[in-house]
Amino acid sequence: MPQVPTNRPRRNRKSQVIRDMVQETRLTAHNLIFPLFLIEGQNQQAEVKSMPGIFRYSADRIIDEVGRCVELGIHSFAPFPSINDNLKDRLARESANPEGLYLKTVADIRRQFPDVVLMTDVAMDPYSSDGHDGVVDAESGEILNDASLEVLGQMALAQARAGADIIGPSDMMDGRVAWIREVLDQNAFQHVSIMSYTAKYASAFYGPFRDALDSAPKKGDKKSYQMNPANRREALRELALDETEGADMVMVKPALSYLDVIMDVKQHTNLPVTAYNVSGEYAMVKAAAQQGWLDGEKTMLEVLLSIRRAGADAILTYFAKEAAEVLRRG
Repeated sequence: MPQVPTNRPRRNRKSQVIRDMVQETRLTAHNLIFPLFLIEGQNQQAEVKSMPGIFRYSADRIIDEVGRCVELGIHSFAPFPSINDNLKDRLARESANPEGLYLKTVADIRRQFPDVVLMTDVAMDPYSSDGHDGVVDAESGEILNDASLEVLGQMALAQARAGADIIGPSDMMDGRVAWIREVLDQNAFQHVSIMSYTAKYASAFYGPFRDALDSAPKKGDKKSYQMNPANRREALRELALDETEGADMVMVKPALSYLDVIMDVKQHTNLPVTAYNVSGEYAMVKAAAQQGWLDGEKTMLEVLLSIRRAGADAILTYFAKEAAEVLRRG
């Protein structure tokens, strides 16, 4: 007779109570940051066709959506604006307009929900007539790194004045964390955090997001500043720079196709690590679920757990509201 095993891992799986007791990774609403899309107008709510269940809201309606999410236990939000083309220019001046759509809405959310966490986006593309995250040289088409820093610094300062808790530079310009930190500190915003998009890849998974905000580049692509998807070690170089420059938290974007990078970053820093479960990752699950090819809820939770398991302390995800509803049901 063959020898029976003495080590039996299945003993730790034999009941739901035991499985819960030894579970290594947990997901709660506290781990989730909900991105929100903001549009001009009044009483507007329009579904993003490529992101079923996700809507673009006018300022009045976005307040209602934040309230619904708070009731579900979500307390962290990342609004992104869709700006009318007539307000865009090559220097993204509208990004620092305190009476503009974005900053007024951030201030309104802060007044009505003083206890939520607001993370704002620092990049020129929503406001740029060129659709790039930095200043574009009119003759060569080059993205001008150092000229972009001044614009990004003023944008971050305006967002802090509007009530942002966390500034999220997503532009991938060299030196922008140090620049923004100095601008904030010199203007008495030492308490405002910086969550740096440390490893933001030039990914094909951003398509639905760019559709939602009409923020795609007018010419060229973003490969001269966003990272090559083939590179892993480069993320650690970016991490070391962001830590030195004063980042309070670091991010990997996208998440699902970069779990190895999330794990690398987690193992090399004591800072909180976040990951952005981006629009294309969301859209894939939703499309397959609509076809009946996947169980949407189970797949959603597995995706989010995998990102947490890789090392993310918090996840920016379009699943946030739906996941909070499922988690509340237990």
